[in-house]
Amino acid sequence: MSVVAVGSVAFDTIETPIGRVERAIGGSATYFTLAASYFVPVNLVAVVGEDFDDEYRGVLAGRGIDLNGLKVVKGGKTFFWEGRYGQDPNERESLVTELNVFDGFRPELPEAYRKAKWLFLGNIDPEIQLEVIGQIEGRPLVGCDTMNFWIERKPDKLLAVLRKVDVFFINDAEARQLSGNINLISAARTILEMGPTAVVIKKGEHGAFIFTENFRAFVPAYPLEEVVDPTGAGDSFAGGFVGYLAKAGELHELNLRRAMYYGTVAASFTCESFSVGRLKSLSQEDIQDRFKALVDLVHVQLE
Repeated sequence: MSVVAVGSVAFDTIETPIGRVERAIGGSATYFTLAASYFVPVNLVAVVGEDFDDEYRGVLAGRGIDLNGLKVVKGGKTFFWEGRYGQDPNERESLVTELNVFDGFRPELPEAYRKAKWLFLGNIDPEIQLEVIGQIEGRPLVGCDTMNFWIERKPDKLLAVLRKVDVFFINDAEARQLSGNINLISAARTILEMGPTAVVIKKGEHGAFIFTENFRAFVPAYPLEEVVDPTGAGDSFAGGFVGYLAKAGELHELNLRRAMYYGTVAASFTCESFSVGRLKSLSQEDIQDRFKALVDLVHVQLE
């Protein structure tokens, strides 16, 4: 079962205490699709400029990602972001944001993508998210991400999206903002009432919660000795999560619990290098070994 992913592809310049990288491939859809590609075929819907040449396309194509939905604007420049991290990987400073061709992006799904059973909507305008959902035939399973900007600027449209979403990804601060509740359990309950089947609340290096009407669970972040670059970790988490669920085929409790672990594993690999250096060249053995290590870390025999 394939996944259609809609979001941003970008160039990033990133500085962390470990070092600096200039104009590396980034963007929410880039991290998501690479992570998800280890589980199922992925179809990418995004926009880039002419500066996104064959070298960068090859990073995505090398993982078998279908690029028929990647629009290239002649004479345009690709979305660019520059940021800096201090000693705390949860805090970053945005230095430069140039939307370029991403400004005004209105996704048009190729005909072959419109029968997808799984759709992932990256952090884009909720009006556009609704338009994309409307282009899919039937009722796909929908994963969705958002951010504080859309919660503040377009709350009504976001609520309309949530009524069509199966798995909603959000960080802890955004969950409190959207729900109006300080307590995360209360926040999750309020968001579930807005429509999603499952709410995944990300807490960065402290792990992530999942809440449904029937169960709740927590998975810690995989312990790393060194975090090189946390950029894209949340998007990779979503990619591993949705990719595994699409492969498993059903949203029952065991699959959702396993998806939390695979998402955490994908995020951990992303943090081990700048950009997608580690994420683009994994083996299935790498993924399964870390999955097992994470399960062993969490599950202990007490009696």
